[in-house]
Amino acid sequence: MKKTFLVLTIIFNYLSISAQSENHHTYYTSSEINLGNYVGIDIGLNYAYKEAYILKIGYSGNIRIPNSQPDDYTSGLVGALTLGLNNPYDQMQNYLMTLGKITRINSKNTIRLNLSAGIGYTIIKEPENWTKLDTDTLGENYSFNYRDYNTISLIINPKIEFPFTKIYGLSLSPMIQINKDRTYFGIGIGQMIGLLKN
Repeated sequence: MKKTFLVLTIIFNYLSISAQSENHHTYYTSSEINLGNYVGIDIGLNYAYKEAYILKIGYSGNIRIPNSQPDDYTSGLVGALTLGLNNPYDQMQNYLMTLGKITRINSKNTIRLNLSAGIGYTIIKEPENWTKLDTDTLGENYSFNYRDYNTISLIINPKIEFPFTKIYGLSLSPMIQINKDRTYFGIGIGQMIGLLKN
């Protein structure tokens, strides 16, 4: 992590020194809901230089019903009352950094293409060792424990962005996260808030 922060500091300093004016810099946050073979969220801090090059530092968290879950698993009455929040899930989290190129689609700059890719530090957590329990309908009918492990992912995240105003916009973004253990693919629908354009 120290190396990542050092690289980010060098990049930000280089861009600041090489800029001729503060108007070359835009900063904004992005947040998306992801739908695909997992579901979840993606949030990020974005820095754009001359509205042409972009750096994003972010987090994505996604879950799905476990592939290993027995067909007759039930969370019981407790699971129903908590709306499934305590249910077991396959989890895939990424701390990510992407770099990209922004291309304007129209002259008013209300539609643009953001072609981004990068890397992510991925944490995968999945239930395993399912054991059938003799229980009533109040609780789960299986016990299990979680296995978690870490890996590095390739992140491919092109976006179509709609910066309707200087401070607010929407985005539509396919995303692929590829690593040696799992692959996430889906689409994100989100919003952007901050200084989006000059």
